[in-house]
Amino acid sequence: MKPHFAMFAAYNAWANGRLYEAARAVSPERFHADEGAFFGSLCGTLNHLLVTDRIWLRRFSGTGPLHTALNEMVTEDLGELSALRTAEDARIVAYVDGLTEADIAGLFTYTPVTTPVAVTQPLGPALAHLFNHQTHHRGQATAILTRIGGRDACASLDLIQFQRASGLGLS
Repeated sequence: MKPHFAMFAAYNAWANGRLYEAARAVSPERFHADEGAFFGSLCGTLNHLLVTDRIWLRRFSGTGPLHTALNEMVTEDLGELSALRTAEDARIVAYVDGLTEADIAGLFTYTPVTTPVAVTQPLGPALAHLFNHQTHHRGQATAILTRIGGRDACASLDLIQFQRASGLGLS
């Protein structure tokens, strides 16, 4: 499973890079405008992704910033948010790189933000959730970008394009 998760950690960083590149073309007014997404604006959606990745990585590793709300706005500045996203993606890659197959199969215990009751589960499925959650909300962000800038507002985030470009996941 480790090669699978290593591929997703690398893909996650690649896709976020493309997403943030597209976001830089959006005016500040549209970046902050409520576009009807689950977290409102593009700014809110990107903040949610950063916050939830930090929450999960803290659960997994015991390190990193502490967040207590899923809709927390870490920053409304796109440049700062982009730098924080890049740093978090690097943390995710490093964390996955340090895992063993035994770690992935092992159990861990955490307390959800929304339902403060301890949960114990295998790490592997929780890692799968982390990457699936990213994909879910990146889809919302690309829908916002498409609404603002048209069909070509964001480069494709397809996993297969990443696999072909990187060679990861093709063997």
